[in-house]
Amino acid sequence: MSVDLARYKEAMSTFATGVTVVSGMEDGEPLGFTCQSFLSLSLDPPYVALAPARSSTSWPRIARTGSFCVNVLGAHQRALSRRFSISGGDKFEGVRWSPAPVTGSPLIEGSLAWVDCTVALVHQAGDHELIIGAVHDLGVGEGDPLVFFKARLTTVSGLSGDGDEE
Repeated sequence: MSVDLARYKEAMSTFATGVTVVSGMEDGEPLGFTCQSFLSLSLDPPYVALAPARSSTSWPRIARTGSFCVNVLGAHQRALSRRFSISGGDKFEGVRWSPAPVTGSPLIEGSLAWVDCTVALVHQAGDHELIIGAVHDLGVGEGDPLVFFKARLTTVSGLSGDGDEE
């Protein structure tokens, strides 16, 4: 049975997700990419999962180090999400960050939460890779989440119709 790709994309776009920047270090330089394919996977042991596209130029560089930090973006970080979704360039120029406690991966200032991980498992999954990350440390900030819904960035208030979507 063949699935119509346009209908598949339309159906999947109705599942609202949070937006993250997955970050890492390479030769002392920070790098990262926007990723909305992220989830909490296990409590015991604490694992998260993410699914970067195999076409990503940033993920292979991060993966080689064996560690990464997931920065959960807030509604106020829409521009940051867009910046990290574009390939190439110095995405961290002007971005305030500090090294995550265990791995040293970039922890972006103002994120709603951050999760400091090492790579536990990599599985090929079509045009993506499924990455299982072992959680070593994490933190929680404040604010409302940035949400990806129907192929666009919005907010929880934007989805409910209670606020300005800008």
